[in-house]
Amino acid sequence: MKPIILQPGPQAWLSSSILSAYQDRYVARLRQDRYAQNVIRVYLASVAHFARWLDEQHIGLSSLCTAVLDRFLNDHLPICSCRQPVRRTRHELRTAIRHLLRLLETERAIRPIDEQDALSRDLARFDAYMRDVAGLAETTRRQRGLIVGRFLAQTFGSDDIDVTKIDTVAMRRFVLGEGRDWGAGAVRVAGSSIGCYLRYRQMCGDEVAKLLQAIPRAANWRLASLPDTLSPAQIDALLGSFDAGLPSGRRAYAILRCVTDLGLRCAEVVKLRIEDIDWQNGTITIARSKTHFTDCLPLPTATGEAIADYVRHERPETVSRAVFVRHVAPYDRPVQAGVAQRAIIAAFRRCGWDRSDPHVLRHSVASRLLREGTPMKHIADILRHRSLDTSKIYTKIDFDRLSAVALPWPGRA
Repeated sequence: MKPIILQPGPQAWLSSSILSAYQDRYVARLRQDRYAQNVIRVYLASVAHFARWLDEQHIGLSSLCTAVLDRFLNDHLPICSCRQPVRRTRHELRTAIRHLLRLLETERAIRPIDEQDALSRDLARFDAYMRDVAGLAETTRRQRGLIVGRFLAQTFGSDDIDVTKIDTVAMRRFVLGEGRDWGAGAVRVAGSSIGCYLRYRQMCGDEVAKLLQAIPRAANWRLASLPDTLSPAQIDALLGSFDAGLPSGRRAYAILRCVTDLGLRCAEVVKLRIEDIDWQNGTITIARSKTHFTDCLPLPTATGEAIADYVRHERPETVSRAVFVRHVAPYDRPVQAGVAQRAIIAAFRRCGWDRSDPHVLRHSVASRLLREGTPMKHIADILRHRSLDTSKIYTKIDFDRLSAVALPWPGRA
């Protein structure tokens, strides 16, 4: 394999720096993830720029952390006067240095990234609480961790976290999203996230009763709105929006089939593994994204054919057992839920629709099942709702049955 050769200046910076001993292992790590040669060269040159700045700032290897990366990107990069050739593209530098920090963490040359500051340590413990005590799904934990992290960073900065110093007025302003034009849904999510964190601190022995009482509650009338759905003709148009030249088209089509035929959430689609599909018996096992249970569903023929077409003709060679994997470096990893969501939204755009919520497809599955006369209990089971009450809202769109029991409007014959 061809060696990665940098220009003399960046190579000199790297060779004389505290990072010189890790150059070969850094390149090997990127090659293991199957990054292209030119991408590895760009990342290595970015690390060389970082190495030069570390030497200028007299920062030792053991001091490297995400805070140092932030200083480099926010303080040095805007006024960088390092002589050419030098990489100055922010997203390239950020990605390259994050790869470096992960390598140094693996080599135990630096402290684990999640334990490098008070905020990271507290968020790591909070995540463990959500996983082990509250039993929350990964996507929910990630969302709540991001919201709580923003609030704590805004409140304490780099100082130690002391919940007794949280100001109730500032907390209410954060939850209400002042200056960010939040709707009731966003306020509910922010409030539940902060409440979850405070209950975690309460379990740790902190006195947070007054803070819990101060969290604003957004109005929430259950079953007040009608679920948005797509008609059968619109579903057909959506499935017909894929052509042969579409990048990663087979993967996107198979993902869409899983959502429209099985009513899967995007988070459930990306968790599918090869062994979850029983081709002989025509079934598929679903790991619920919101619980720790699994369900076994019949695999529709069209869905199975779409998955098989993707696996045979587009899925790259990989050691990953995930059905849907990355098509670009780093390889051998499953796609994230965001990839599935963007694939569906792109299909909406090709149909000329101004939609951005893939969840409408789950509503459409429920609507189709209602039209076919499927009992509500079966619909709840297919959609994997923990409570039948969650499925009740779909009775509001069963217009045929509603019209059969509706009384005439007062004053009309």
